[in-house]
Amino acid sequence: QFICMKQVELYGNCRTAPLVKVKSSHNTHTCYNEHKPNQDIQKVADLYCSACECALCEDCLPAHEDHPKVVLSQALEQHRNRLQERLGAVQNRLPQISDALSFVREILQQLTNQRASIEEDIQSSFEDLHKQLEVRKSVLLMELEVTYGLKQKVLQAQIDNLTRGDGDITATCTQTEEALAEEASVATLEAEHELEERLKELAILRMPCQPEENDQLDLVMETDGLRKSIHNLGTIVTTSAVASQSEAMGSGLEQCIVGHPASVTIVTRDKSGGACKTGNAILSAEVFTPDGSIVDGEIVDHKNGTYEFVYTVPKEGEFSLALRLYDQHIKGSPFKLTIAKASEVEVEVAKRRGKSPGQKKKGSKRASSALGTPRRKTQNPIEDDLIFKIGTKGRNKGEFTNLQGVAASSNGRILIADSNNQCVQIFSNEGEFKTRFGVRGRSPGQLQRPTGVAVHPSGDIIIADYDNKWVSIFSCEGKFKAKLGSGRLMGPKGVSVDQNGHVIVVDNKACTVFIFQLTGKLIAKFGSRGNGDKQFAGPHFAAVNKNNEIIVTDFHNHSVKVFTAEGELVLKFGSNGEGNGQFNAPTGVAVDINGNIIVADWGNSRIQVFDGSGSFLSYINTSADPLYGPQGLALTSDGHVVVADSGNHCFKVYRYLQ
Repeated sequence: QFICMKQVELYGNCRTAPLVKVKSSHNTHTCYNEHKPNQDIQKVADLYCSACECALCEDCLPAHEDHPKVVLSQALEQHRNRLQERLGAVQNRLPQISDALSFVREILQQLTNQRASIEEDIQSSFEDLHKQLEVRKSVLLMELEVTYGLKQKVLQAQIDNLTRGDGDITATCTQTEEALAEEASVATLEAEHELEERLKELAILRMPCQPEENDQLDLVMETDGLRKSIHNLGTIVTTSAVASQSEAMGSGLEQCIVGHPASVTIVTRDKSGGACKTGNAILSAEVFTPDGSIVDGEIVDHKNGTYEFVYTVPKEGEFSLALRLYDQHIKGSPFKLTIAKASEVEVEVAKRRGKSPGQKKKGSKRASSALGTPRRKTQNPIEDDLIFKIGTKGRNKGEFTNLQGVAASSNGRILIADSNNQCVQIFSNEGEFKTRFGVRGRSPGQLQRPTGVAVHPSGDIIIADYDNKWVSIFSCEGKFKAKLGSGRLMGPKGVSVDQNGHVIVVDNKACTVFIFQLTGKLIAKFGSRGNGDKQFAGPHFAAVNKNNEIIVTDFHNHSVKVFTAEGELVLKFGSNGEGNGQFNAPTGVAVDINGNIIVADWGNSRIQVFDGSGSFLSYINTSADPLYGPQGLALTSDGHVVVADSGNHCFKVYRYLQ
């Protein structure tokens, strides 16, 4: 008696009468079981129960009478075929796994190479900085020696002259005293006469009795800024974004209009599908025309894990859009695009709504943050509250490059801080260009990236000069008058004026609000970096209400905060999101005559209105001509809202019912 492993593998156990022992010559298989005590060994039947998936002996047949059965040889062949198919299916995965293994190894090798390259760059950069420090040290020591030598030479020459004069006077006085001690005689008369002449000369001799040089020799080493710079010198940039999880959304993936900018939002996600919160991912985007040429576009990194691709197609037709992250197609890429004429798009939109083309529809609210769950796609209404818009990208009058701050004067003027063009442009309330002023430079009266602008009750124009780290004061004609905050400010972003005529400065880098007199005297300051109630993370702009309270937009903390002039927190509202009353990096802010607060919601590309207690009231309808990264905003003297649409390189004026 022994167990035949082949037989066990083939037949297993009978479910109604399990096998006890099996023995075989591997030609004739027999079953020794306990169906009946002391039963003789029976031959296994040449059948297979499909339901129980086992071979049957003769005694097993009655128990499997109602079960489907096939010839054992056929069952064995089918089993082998299935096994062969599964083997083939698994083996077919080997090339895929091998390719993936090679690809991941290649990425790892590139990562290792990048690490080595960056390490070399760090070593080289710091060696170069060390050499520059050594050179600067040598220059300072040389300047010290030269300056000291020049001053020392003057003082030493004066000492030599005084020493000689002192010696001459002392010697002559001694000779005279000796002559006077002797008895007067004719023989000494001539010598005494010579002494008299000598004394007369010495009495009127001009001597350098006042110091001809000073002892000032100081060293001014402004190391605080350098120490901070060294502390923040260099950043290792990376992201956990992967192409297979990242996705695109937006109207730019649907039907687009010929000659009109189309926008696509790319949301980067990590391997688990979680939204990435930082930027700097390497993205590429290409729009291919039917003939294979490429349409140019621009990718904007919002630094929060989302990116915007803006493109314009000059003709209608079927196009394709390839979006790649680290040279790999993101989910759904390449996308098929349909570019149509404006009239065709309007007809199609009207059909979807069941309306005739041109039939008016009330504006809808718009929220476009893409950090969370992808939003539902919505159609924009045909009309909104837009009265007019002015500007395109450029450097001429009425053109802008990264416009930021906005102000409105009581005499019907709109002022725009045209940041990258280093100037301020002035328009009438109706959008008519009036004048502009500003010259690039780092001297007083010149501008280096103006970001904020305000109008003082005196008529003076106040400009936050971000890179020059001061605030400039110009007359209403654009003539430079003064600067304030130099040496205190690190990165002034927004400016405003309170009820007392004081200048409110929002320092974006220092995360502090400064209050100055127009003369430049610092009255007060409050705020520091952080996420507390009295702290900021990249504050942008400010406004002042009728209670002389200061309203500040806290960009990275996604909130708006209201303070007294002494810096005490009065109110805080807002949180990160795209719902009513939520923000994705607020920027511009203004207050109407009723105390309502108007906020530009930069990341959500919209304008929200709140009451004085921070409760959400409404949106300003901007859907028909959407905003793209709005910055500063203000209320014009005729009661409308003007906003800097920085991403579209223009400013827009909207109706606003106070």
